[in-house]
Amino acid sequence: MHRPPAAESQIAEELAAVRPGLLSRYTSELPGARAAVLTRLWRALAHEPLPWLTGRVSGAHSLALRLADGRTLHGPHADPYATGAYVTAVRLDRERYDDPARLMTALGVPHGPAFAAELAHSTASLALSRAGADHPKEWPAKVPSAEGRRTDWEWEQRVVDGHPYHPNCRSRPGFSVADQLAYGPEHGPVVRLGTVPVPEADCLLTGDWPAELRDGDHLLLPVHPWQAEHVLRRSYDPWRPARPLMSLRTLALPGGPHVKTALSARLTSSVRDISVYSVRSAATLSDFAGELAARTDGLLHVTRTLGAATAGSPGLAALLREPPEVYAGPGEHVVPVAALATTSLPGSPAWLTAFTRLALTVGLRLLDLGVALEAHGQNLLAVLSADGTPLRLVYRDLADIRVSPARLARHGITPPALTGRLVTDDESTLRRKLFGSLVAGALAATAGSGPALATALRAALPDLPPGPDLTSLRDGPLPAKALTLMRLSPDRSGDIWTNLPHPRAVPAPGQG
Repeated sequence: MHRPPAAESQIAEELAAVRPGLLSRYTSELPGARAAVLTRLWRALAHEPLPWLTGRVSGAHSLALRLADGRTLHGPHADPYATGAYVTAVRLDRERYDDPARLMTALGVPHGPAFAAELAHSTASLALSRAGADHPKEWPAKVPSAEGRRTDWEWEQRVVDGHPYHPNCRSRPGFSVADQLAYGPEHGPVVRLGTVPVPEADCLLTGDWPAELRDGDHLLLPVHPWQAEHVLRRSYDPWRPARPLMSLRTLALPGGPHVKTALSARLTSSVRDISVYSVRSAATLSDFAGELAARTDGLLHVTRTLGAATAGSPGLAALLREPPEVYAGPGEHVVPVAALATTSLPGSPAWLTAFTRLALTVGLRLLDLGVALEAHGQNLLAVLSADGTPLRLVYRDLADIRVSPARLARHGITPPALTGRLVTDDESTLRRKLFGSLVAGALAATAGSGPALATALRAALPDLPPGPDLTSLRDGPLPAKALTLMRLSPDRSGDIWTNLPHPRAVPAPGQG
């Protein structure tokens, strides 16, 4: 019999106190949440370069993973691009495990206990997120807004499961149940943002700062209530109500810009804040990205950063960004790519091919020019016609792109005045950034499986202009971040990568 981990019991106790009406649904969602997180963990065990795994043996109907201590893990073949929860249990020698946290604890690997605690929290939080969700897959979507289309935050709250491939897809350490209900977009809350006054002389400011966020010689920096209470530990002045987006720390003001706040919480892998570097480069990046988007024949828009400010600390900073909705024409929908899987559209091979062709046309064009986008399902949005046809793309959040001065120079483009981690001419780094986020991330999650992604790529790639980047995409394995290895390597900084088998090499379900 499964004994609930402490995280599951703790969330149940808190839920009984703050929202007892959700408790029964939460309990019923736990088995599915365990399978969803276990599937993500099994993907990592099967495909990441984990140092304590010494061999992988693929049989006719299953996969065996040999551990350095002589034990063996047994489970199903692992499709690295699948998003369904197809792993309900695995065996470690003769012991059966249906809970990812229990499995990680039993593996007994370095840094495993801390990661097991994160997995337990991710599972329990995922069940909580699913407890209040009811979003049928349909298109056209039922539209509740007077404008005849869903608003940006309405699309974002449909993304219930978080990261499609990270075992910590819903890990929110430091957030109580009350916090998750109050701030998690999947729960549909309204968040009352506040402001903190800071002398303008003590701030770094780029771009324009609106009059309503000024008070004499002070800037009023927008602050998330959780940040004010748990990190800044100071009072703040109420400002405006807003709707949280997928990233949790970015919120949509009604009829206004998106506000990216500092929120120093660990979500999936990283502590989310806003660095001084990001603020300093925000205006330069925004202007440069707009110029580059103009070279895509109208297929890409980049949301402008209107203003960015920091009080010299990653914990007290904010960016104001243009909402993607401004790029929607009459009858068009702007949908985050992560939300496409919540519609019926990807079920059509023709639609999936058209979307794949559009995304790769834009991504490869910018890569050839000299910019690798971090085009995962949160940053990339699709502009769709009323019948769902992919028309063009919108990209937001330039904080983690990569810029190649050498490639830009080959096209006669003056590189922007940037230094630091965003600038590189390394071909491997540039391709990893785009292919890891767009192909192994956004497109794979939209397709939902390796075979479906392979079919879309097979149909779309012949229509794309030839070049070394396309050749690398067509012939080589696909890069992806080794998300679990990164969590198990706290002493290493930066990204760790793995290579996934090309989608065409992934067998269809039921095949060895």
